[in-house]
Amino acid sequence: MTYPLVLGLAADGIPVAVTCRVPGFSQQAFYPWLKDPVSQRDWDDAHLINAAIDVHHDDPAFGYRFIAEELPGRGIAAGQNRVARLCSQQQIWSVFAKRRGLSRKAGPPVHDDLVNRQFTAAEPDRTWLTDITEHPTSEGKLYLCAIKDICSNRIVGYSMSSQMTAALAVSALRNAIALRAPAGTVVHSDRGSQFRSHAYVRVLRDSGLAGSMGRAGACGDNAAMESFFALLQKNVLDRRHWKDRDQLRLAIITWIERTYHRRRRQRRLGKLTPVEYEMHFTEAALAA
Repeated sequence: MTYPLVLGLAADGIPVAVTCRVPGFSQQAFYPWLKDPVSQRDWDDAHLINAAIDVHHDDPAFGYRFIAEELPGRGIAAGQNRVARLCSQQQIWSVFAKRRGLSRKAGPPVHDDLVNRQFTAAEPDRTWLTDITEHPTSEGKLYLCAIKDICSNRIVGYSMSSQMTAALAVSALRNAIALRAPAGTVVHSDRGSQFRSHAYVRVLRDSGLAGSMGRAGACGDNAAMESFFALLQKNVLDRRHWKDRDQLRLAIITWIERTYHRRRRQRRLGKLTPVEYEMHFTEAALAA
């Protein structure tokens, strides 16, 4: 807005006509602005920007398109072009956006590394690992966020979506919490924006769980989780072409629940399945 400058110079004794003429401002438009310096459009834009900042704060993966889809739920009606313009003005971009002159690096950790590549635990629900993988279908990509208990190798929570946002990671974490009711469990991840989002960190804190993050660019920091995804890739994802996300989603669930958990025996578990291995801890707890 240029007219506050005219108003300030006028207060210093410089005529409005001169102040407007030199930079080429419209003197005719100055006086209507003086009667109503903040228009309704300005107010509406300010409220939209505040809402966009809140949405992006909860999930940094959200760009203007996802933000525009979230705004009606907050009582704000706005077209996608308007949201794009205001987000650009305020530099509200998705962490995945490709912007000229910028290179993408891993974000700063929001937790210390509490695992230090020690992928063992004395009992279930001491330490969980989590990560996200993707696979294409004819309909588009399907993203899977899975959480693995490093004691039993059981997948204690997972979620799938067409979008790789913080909501995907939060949904998997909530599912794991509902299934296991953990207390003080360490949840280890990489530095992906989904795991650094305020929404994800808030669920960890409110549930009494301890977040943990590996080093940037250190693939071995989450190798145990990658081994599960490699098995999934070999046994499900690469076995055929998938026509849509629902078909692949059903195949993943079936393989995890029927084959991986209950039929696939693992040497590290003494040739037991994850479900059988956990039963020993359940029986010991009942006998105590």
